[in-house]
Formats: sequence, C-alpha cells, structure tokens
Amino acid sequence: MKSKNLEHDKQRILQAADITPPSADTSRRNFLRGAVAATGSAALAASSQLAAQTDKTDHSAHMAQGGMDHSMHAQMGQAGNGYSSMMFVEGHAMQPGLLTEPPGSPADHEVDYKVFDIDIRLAEHEILPGIKTHFFAFNGQVPGPEFHVTEGDWVKVNFTNHTEEMHTIHWHGIVLPYTMDGVPMITQDPVHPGQTFVYRFQAKPSGTRWYHCHWGTPLHATHAMHGAFIVHRKHEPLKKRFPYTRDYTLMLEAWDIDFSREEINELLRGMKEVNLLMSQGKLDYKTHGFFKDYAEFKQAVDSGDYKAPYLQSRSNGMHMKQNFFGINGKAYPATKRISIRQGEWIRIRMINASGLTHHMHLHGHDFWWVAQDGNDLAEPRQINTIHVEPGGTYDIMVYGDNPGYWTFHDHKTTHATNNGIYPGGMLTVLEYEDFQPSYIPSTSVDQ
Repeated sequence: MKSKNLEHDKQRILQAADITPPSADTSRRNFLRGAVAATGSAALAASSQLAAQTDKTDHSAHMAQGGMDHSMHAQMGQAGNGYSSMMFVEGHAMQPGLLTEPPGSPADHEVDYKVFDIDIRLAEHEILPGIKTHFFAFNGQVPGPEFHVTEGDWVKVNFTNHTEEMHTIHWHGIVLPYTMDGVPMITQDPVHPGQTFVYRFQAKPSGTRWYHCHWGTPLHATHAMHGAFIVHRKHEPLKKRFPYTRDYTLMLEAWDIDFSREEINELLRGMKEVNLLMSQGKLDYKTHGFFKDYAEFKQAVDSGDYKAPYLQSRSNGMHMKQNFFGINGKAYPATKRISIRQGEWIRIRMINASGLTHHMHLHGHDFWWVAQDGNDLAEPRQINTIHVEPGGTYDIMVYGDNPGYWTFHDHKTTHATNNGIYPGGMLTVLEYEDFQPSYIPSTSVDQ
C-alpha cells in the first residue's frame, strides 16, 4: 500500500535514532512495510532464549510448565503459560544467527524425525525466455522444493531466513501444534534476517497439502513462496479403482512482475533504515502496526497517536494486475508436458497458489475428480473441466485411452496468456509416449 503521508510516524522514530530522514516522497512500502521486516527480532530472540532455559527433553512440557518467569511476563504486560512475543520489550534488537525452537512437539531424541533444511533467499527466476524477475524463493527455486512424506512421519524443518525481510512457513492443511502453524504474531514471531526457526510436527492427515509464507502474502505466498507437501498413505485405497503408475504435481501460479519488482525494491531500501533502528534498540512497535491487543490499537487510532495505513488519507491501495500465469514456475510454452501411455492411469495433483480461480480443462478426455483439499471424495466425479479455487488442492485421475497431443489449460482464456498475448500462461500438453502422430505439433506464441 502506498502512503501519502508518513511524517507523523516516520519523523518520530528517525529522530529518536539520530538519523537523517529520507526524502519526502518515500512511500509506505519504502519505509514502513520495510520496517515491518525487522520489527519482531527481539521477540524471537527472547522467546528462543527462554525456551533454551526450559526442559529441552520435552517441548510440550515447556508449554505445560509455563516456560517464562513472572518478571518477563510483567515486562511484556502479559500473563499465563507459554512463550510470547518479545517485540514489545523496550530496546529489543536484531540478533542474526538466532535459533528458535518453540514448544509443542517432541524433542529430537523422543521421535525419529525426517529432517529437512529449507531457506528463503532472493533469487532471479526465468518464467519465459526474455522474462526474468526476482522473487523471495524457498531454496532459491520457484516453486519451492516438493516434500514427500508418509502419513505418521515426524517431520523437522530447519527454516533459515537469508533475506532482509521477515517470513514464516504455514503448513497448509496439516493438523499440527498451533506453535508450528506459521502465522506471525498469532502463533510465532516472524523469522528475522539471519535467523532460523525449527518446525516440528507429525505428517497428517494424508493427501495433497502445501506450504507457503504467511507474512506479506500478496507478495510472498502468491508470487513464489509456496511449494507442495504431499503426505502419502502406506496403502493408497484409490489405487484399487485407479491403479495409477505416475504422480504429477502442478502448482498453479499468477504473477504481477511489475508489482513484485517494485515491492521488493522498496522493502530492501526500507530495511536499511529499520535495521539501524533495531541495532540501536530504538524501534517503535506501533509504527509498524503492531499492538499488544485490539484495545491498544483502537485507543491509538481514536487518540490520533496512530494513523492506520488503510485510511484514505494514507493509502493509495494495492492493485495487483497479474500479467503472467504459469504452472510450476513456468509459463507456456516453457511449461513441462505431462506424459502418459496408452492403457495407463496417472494422478495429477493441482495446488492453487495464485489467489485466483482457475478452470482447468483437458482436451480429448474425461477425467475422474477424486480428492479435494487432500481428502478423498466419497464419490469420484467424471468431468473434463475442474474449478480450482484459491488455496485449494484438487486431485484427478486420467486414463490413457485416446492417443494424441492434448491441451490442458485454464479455460479462463485471459489466464492462458503471456502479458496479454495468447497462447501462453497456464497451459501445458498431455503427451502420449510411443505414439506416431499424423500431425506433428509445433510451438506457437502469438495468435
């Protein structure tokens, strides 16, 4: 959101830090949204330090015993069991290299964890030849790495932030301890630059799940910070009716590359100011739009002490105009084809990370819709167009009974374009192997 007036908040904290204010035309994203990227570092720091002081043999015991002393609760203005955000502690500062291991799951020696290392970094990614842009990306790739685990596995993910912005990971559709859910300021402090957060949970329920950042989601989750999390059953009942031999995952995506470029550039510029404030322990949490509770927020707005960023006087709004659409990080004709053989069943898992609705249509075939949001349908449905809603996962089974080359695409044709040019975008081809075509396909990029 672009701001028309920052001076009320910005001058106050810049003067406290004894630094020269930036130019008057600085946007809210340039300063305040960038500022949010560093604001809760001490929260994460103190939380981790407190967790380290408690019984490391049982993370759930920390919650039950209330692993925070009374003096710390008083300093934070909070009470009760558990660990809490430190960002409201006066003088909190950045602590790169900090490792946070929250309570709520068994310790390492109590269960046999499958361990994954994942980081977030700023990476340049090519959507199409001639179209490259920078994204915040898991392990530097778009989409992020695809997890495959078995239902009941214990999973440990070491998540490290190598950017100058804050991030979390939300495990979409996974039932886990709330301290592992990845929602900033609800279940955890966001992970700050140079810090590591450890997620521990059991992989359940089975099915097509996914993960994404839950901080700054219009930029982070929809543009690149997402990936598939597939929880397999030890014995897959769907194979009795649909004995599939290959399993494909399609992340459906939509990008506004102009918005992405502008947003990232302004966040990085703003971080230089914010990191200085953090290092000096002079960051004002209210400037970021963080409050201890709703009552404090309402009082600040009513008194005029805080001007909310969504007010008409401050915000020009945020208008994303997606101009590129894709599958697994690529737009047609760079999308990877789906292979099938005559007489073969294949499974296709679609995960909608775009924030838009897509209407995926397969030419030359009906298919069986067998699962939604990771859960098997009571009665599979035979269709040829499926409506994939934002955030949802949809599984289909395709039987190879009509050899040829068959388009599989979003039937909202504006989503099958590259910057408005058809064909492109969210389009791929179902390709039969060992097939001798009477007409040989070629590549068309402008019709």
